[in-house]
Amino acid sequence: MREAETSSAPFAVINQAKPATGWNAFTDDPLLTSIAQKFAPWIQVRAAELGAHAGNANTQELARLANKHGPELRTHDRFGNRIDWVDLHPAWHELMALAMHHEVHGIAWTSRRPDAHAARAVLSYIWNQIENGVGCPMGMTYAAYPGLSQPEFTPWREKIISRLYDNRPLPLHRKTGATIGYAMTEKQGGSDLRQTQTTARFLESTKDGRVYLLNGHKWFFSVPQSDGFFTLAQTNSGVTCFFVPGFLPDGARNAVRIQRLKDKCGNRSNASSEVEYHNALAWLVGEEGHGIREILSHAHLTRLDFAVGSAGLMRQALTLALNHTQTRRGFGSPLADQPMMTNILADLAIDAEACTLLAFRVARATDAMESNEQERHLARIATPLAKFWNCKRAPAFVAEALECHGGNGFIEENPMARLYREAPLNGIWEGTSNMMCMDVLRSLRREPATADAFMGEVMRTRGADKHLDRWLDRLGSDIGRARNDDGHARRLCRDMAYALQASELHEHGPLHVFETFCRSRLDGEGSHVYGVLDGAPELKRIVERATVLRH
Repeated sequence: MREAETSSAPFAVINQAKPATGWNAFTDDPLLTSIAQKFAPWIQVRAAELGAHAGNANTQELARLANKHGPELRTHDRFGNRIDWVDLHPAWHELMALAMHHEVHGIAWTSRRPDAHAARAVLSYIWNQIENGVGCPMGMTYAAYPGLSQPEFTPWREKIISRLYDNRPLPLHRKTGATIGYAMTEKQGGSDLRQTQTTARFLESTKDGRVYLLNGHKWFFSVPQSDGFFTLAQTNSGVTCFFVPGFLPDGARNAVRIQRLKDKCGNRSNASSEVEYHNALAWLVGEEGHGIREILSHAHLTRLDFAVGSAGLMRQALTLALNHTQTRRGFGSPLADQPMMTNILADLAIDAEACTLLAFRVARATDAMESNEQERHLARIATPLAKFWNCKRAPAFVAEALECHGGNGFIEENPMARLYREAPLNGIWEGTSNMMCMDVLRSLRREPATADAFMGEVMRTRGADKHLDRWLDRLGSDIGRARNDDGHARRLCRDMAYALQASELHEHGPLHVFETFCRSRLDGEGSHVYGVLDGAPELKRIVERATVLRH
């Protein structure tokens, strides 16, 4: 009798949202499949294989475990030997192996195709719906490949495009695969790399390049268990770029002393650290005194990856919000069918689509940089623009998606809580929002052709919508005036981002999404709060199109 009573109301579990499992982040997403079909059709099979993991309950559990049981620093072994190593949960290693197997880090370089960066962006977009911490070493290793172009780094190039994950603390020649980290920031400098205090002293010239000894510190040293690192140090010629192997050919640990791991708000599965160099061996990259220029050449790819990654993170948050509101009822109907919630979900769906298309436009421009001058100029200005805008939209977007869950979104068992802590970080990594806006202004001042390339791109849509026409008229004037006005750089970049998003939606999205975007974002000042769209029949169609998980 008692057993029967406990299984009946008021103790029965009813009206809970269904688990967000059993979907494919590629094949069930009409926007992403359309992008791949148009711009990199050969990636579709690989994308479908990876996409299945996003909706797989076992992979989702790996992501939860990797974030719950974060990295642990081991400075010494039990005998007192200095080892400077990081222990990570087995779930982290499984996720790393999965990402490398699917070439999230290397497909742009192994494929050798003209659309390789767009294809790689598809995989990165999907991966950021699986686990964001692993996205850090994947993105850094992806960006490192062209930076290792000197002949002495050929063995490194071969190992970092391997599909085999090898987490053993060994020198490169004994590894089956390798990953790369970056270490630029110092305590006193932050984003101002000119303030670098770490010093480099020339040691010797060898058949493997010019070798230096580094002494100093790095305040943010990403993924310290990586196999090699790009870093900056001062020589007599100025700030210079170096490559620091984690282990030396004889098997000894290089003199990179891990002081502590950062206790980060988000991205908790991934190790970030503070280190000191104590006569660490480093190899010269490029020319002495040109280190900042050298490292910024890598930044184009990392910034592209953060624009793509933020769009993927937003897509995951949208998927979770849609699943919750469509499978939980309130006040007599599914939450998603209530007019105010429909408005919010449609608004989120529009933002996610616009940010996704913006990121992939940069990926396509990156593919064409070497062969098309117009695309090179567009990539120059649109990369920091997309990095700024997508990374800035993500925190507000995720907060709204979390609120769609009510209290259920604010508990750690729900992936939404992890995304909420994760979302602000992309706006900081690889240059803050202010740094990105300054970079846009810098390109306008120093390379006038970038403004022409940008306006030529967005003006193709002129005449398609009255709101957009007015926006473009004002934007053209503002770009001319803003070259010497740092204080309004964010406003200018917002206006530019909206214009490019509208252009992409007109070219590649449904007409009703484009028109709703223009009415809601380009009317007046373009300020925006989610859920204030004009009531219209197409809102349900927008929500339906964005739904990837159907029960």
